[in-house]
Amino acid sequence: MNRLTLITCLSCLLLAVSMHAQIGGLTSFNYSNIPGSARVAAMGGNYFAVKDGDVHLTQFNPSLLDSSMHQKVGMSFVDYFDGIAMGYATYAHQLKKDWTGGATMQYCSYGKQTELDALGYELGQFSAADYSLNLSAGHQIDSLWSVGLTFKTMYSALANYSSLAFALDGGVTYNKPSRNFCASMVISNLGYQVKTFTEGNREKLPFQMQIGFVKRPAHAPFRFSVAYSNMQRWDLVWENPNQIIITDPITGEVIQKDKWVFGDQLMRHITVGSEFILSKNFNLRIGYNYRKRQELKLEDKPGTAGFSYGFGFRLSRFHLSYGRSIYHLAGPSNHISVTTSF
Repeated sequence: MNRLTLITCLSCLLLAVSMHAQIGGLTSFNYSNIPGSARVAAMGGNYFAVKDGDVHLTQFNPSLLDSSMHQKVGMSFVDYFDGIAMGYATYAHQLKKDWTGGATMQYCSYGKQTELDALGYELGQFSAADYSLNLSAGHQIDSLWSVGLTFKTMYSALANYSSLAFALDGGVTYNKPSRNFCASMVISNLGYQVKTFTEGNREKLPFQMQIGFVKRPAHAPFRFSVAYSNMQRWDLVWENPNQIIITDPITGEVIQKDKWVFGDQLMRHITVGSEFILSKNFNLRIGYNYRKRQELKLEDKPGTAGFSYGFGFRLSRFHLSYGRSIYHLAGPSNHISVTTSF
């Protein structure tokens, strides 16, 4: 199968499923879209179009798998909110000349919860957690193009309820090192809930389509990234039912706030980030997620919601990264990643 045929087949697959997508609040297994990688978290949460041997990025884009990741292992831990902990371990291995495989085990633990009956009496405690086992394969078509596919087995156990789903991720990457440019198109969580939490209530998976670009200007000590997420749906605005409505005291009409309608809709899809390459062994990172800021900021005190930052450094055979993503004044999430090679 040649390059054109592979890309055409994947494009048709993307278009065929784009009308069935849903966004947050309407789907299950949403933990799969939370970045475990400290590097990705620091770059705004959407960073999947750079081909530099980072095995952590294959969690989001299997087309990045190549021979440079042979026998690399990566581990991440996320200190999320209110006792929620996430993490994963991933490994890559070159299978043939142009084929590289990968495996990732991901978990999300919600800790112990208090169980109450209908009258509010305490019955005890229960645990809740999500798990995912991902098997990936990446194929280097030629010096510029690569493709990849990930098969996911997703399992969720919430007290006495459980659910099982199977999903696919797919990606296409164009990488031109001579121009310091890389672009990727990715689909995530195209699948089906095999076992539902409750009978007769089948839920959708958090499917989405993304495209990203990463460019390092010539002789510049930094690279910048732009990612466009949720390509399958234009309107991402969440109508807040608790929003304060202001009326004209004379006419009684609702006073509409001036809105940058088209620009606001567009920016809710876009995440930007920059990675400053201070040396071969040390990088600084900063990112901005407009949608996260608009949905989670406080109107009278927005703070730095939507911003993120972090760093990465190499120590002997280990590469360590830290990322901090600011969601709300209530607190951020902290991400730690370690990479090494056998």
